Amino acid sequence: MTQTQHHDIVVIGAGIAGASIANEILARGHAVCVVEGAATPATGCSSHAYAIAHPHIARGSPKLLQLTRIGFALAVARWGKQWNHKGILQPAKKGHTFDVGVMGDHLEALGLDPKMAKAVNAATAKKYSGIARAGVWFPDGGMLNLAESCKALLNQHSKLNCMYGSSVAAIKEDGDHWILVDEDGRDWVRAKQVIVAAGLNTKPLLASVQIKLPLKPVRGQLSFFKINTTSTWAAHLPSAIICGDGYCLPAERSEKDAIRWMVGSSFDENDDDVEPRTTSDCFNQEQAAGLLDFDEGDRSELIPDGQFVGVRCVAGDRLPIIGALPQRPGIFVATAFGSRGILWSALAAKLIADQALAGDFALLTRLGFTADLAAALAPDRFLAGALPPSLGALASNSKPIFPSGPKAK
Repeated sequence: MTQTQHHDIVVIGAGIAGASIANEILARGHAVCVVEGAATPATGCSSHAYAIAHPHIARGSPKLLQLTRIGFALAVARWGKQWNHKGILQPAKKGHTFDVGVMGDHLEALGLDPKMAKAVNAATAKKYSGIARAGVWFPDGGMLNLAESCKALLNQHSKLNCMYGSSVAAIKEDGDHWILVDEDGRDWVRAKQVIVAAGLNTKPLLASVQIKLPLKPVRGQLSFFKINTTSTWAAHLPSAIICGDGYCLPAERSEKDAIRWMVGSSFDENDDDVEPRTTSDCFNQEQAAGLLDFDEGDRSELIPDGQFVGVRCVAGDRLPIIGALPQRPGIFVATAFGSRGILWSALAAKLIADQALAGDFALLTRLGFTADLAAALAPDRFLAGALPPSLGALASNSKPIFPSGPKAK
């Protein structure tokens, strides 16, 4: 019989969330064990090569606006030097009046300085992105290879123990410690603190300790399109990342007479089917026309040339779930990151490390993180009864942004 291992801190999940949290704990001088059911880190959605990151500026919960600003600042500090295709344009919605001065005042009110976000007219947008659409330019926004980042975060370290190919079936209490139970029902790992960063698998794991969270899957498909250089689309393609209803990457020449362009993503709530769909490619062709304001473009000239299908975990109030479980002392949660895995992973690393290691929250406080923002993220918001009206009225985070990959998994 395998002897139970003992660790002070265990992180379940080696995606971008778990890897970021584990790395932060290591940086503070503590040992950590990472448990991952797959044979390597960064499988699933964290295996993608192109995730994008920028702060949220649209109408919505003030807490969401504040949290994405803080998360973005932390993400830039952690990964900004690794960005690919730095700079993102979010065009104004079609048919909406856009005033550069008014938007500039709005961005300032959100605490976003011009290095983070600035309003631009169509001419300036054309210069930055190749697309003549007024909107907001995120100079520090960019793209991150999640797979490479996860592996770098989990680089060999004297205080790091990574256990791959090891699935946790349940968690059970053992005095003031927690036991991880393997798929054969054996007590496998004993830890004082357990951080669950396992995406949708967080739901059954917490159910094993009688905690129910409202998590659901959202399927998203990215489409890679092959475009002939003689196509009318060729003159309209962007040189920077464009985001809005969906997003697209800069177009790249793939061969002598063809361009390859990625657009995404479709979205299907409560759907975890990872098989690619022709209907999703068609949806992304429509997204492409909308992002570029090129309704007259012939959709048939966007020839599907590969897909990536990913499933993200979301909660019902559009915010992530990050924090301690007071009802189960020693268990922490980082899940429901939806379309903002980079931002929420950077924030979760700091917040959970502070909570688990009795930190002083000094950095988060300097960035404007307050007790009410912590409460907006805490698992308790679902466990203590009805949501506050300001949160309950929000729609789910149903349009995940998935980084790219050459094929569906």
